[in-house]
Amino acid sequence: MKFKVDIIWDEEGNEWVATSDDVKGLVLNCGSIDVLIERVRFAIPDLIEVPGSFFVDFNVKSYEFGVFPDG
Repeated sequence: MKFKVDIIWDEEGNEWVATSDDVKGLVLNCGSIDVLIERVRFAIPDLIEVPGSFFVDFNVKSYEFGVFPDG
């Protein structure tokens, strides 16, 4: 199985936010993108309730001139 996850920088909240149209209910946020990605990997099996392996295609976006904030 393959899932697309969008990660965007929320400047107002000063954090990264992960959502997915492929994984119903996936909405996670964190100040560190590395920690957020790990949280997404652990959350997907619980949300899809289907055992087995999967692949996550992360689509990372920052709307501040393409600059990724430190985190």
